[in-house]
Amino acid sequence: MSITKFAIIPLMIALLAGTIQIVDQVLHLQVEPVGNVGFGWIAFQAWAMYFMAGCDLKGGLKTLLGYIVGIAASIAIMVLGNYFSGMGFYAFPLAVFIVVIPVIFLEKVKWLDFIPAVFVGSGVFFAFMSYVPNANFIIATKTELIYCLLGLVFGYVTVSLRGAYESRVAKV
Repeated sequence: MSITKFAIIPLMIALLAGTIQIVDQVLHLQVEPVGNVGFGWIAFQAWAMYFMAGCDLKGGLKTLLGYIVGIAASIAIMVLGNYFSGMGFYAFPLAVFIVVIPVIFLEKVKWLDFIPAVFVGSGVFFAFMSYVPNANFIIATKTELIYCLLGLVFGYVTVSLRGAYESRVAKV
């Protein structure tokens, strides 16, 4: 494909990226916690995870399930860490150690075996809980999954549009 014809692809992706930012600027007024400045970064991470998962609906579903497992693992770590609080410095490292073992075993479970999505979903949840004022488990879960779905939809749209464009160019 010539550079001229290829130039349409970055333009298309840039338009989608700009659109996701517009959606975030509108959506952040509707999601909790009140007064947040938006969570487009979650959508962009999920969008990238869609590509890492294979650029198809199965990979998208595995990514979504991975985010859900990551959220559950994060909550388990936080609850266990608080339970072990009497151990001081070692409370959370022990909680992480305990939770990560069954998470890694998920590599052997169909549909839950996309472990990168688990770790990204967990990291997003920890970031949300650590840096977003007035966050709690319910708010963080709902908001993260809304933006995860948004990113996965944009991943699907990207692949669909690019595939249709490349098919059309190949016929010409």
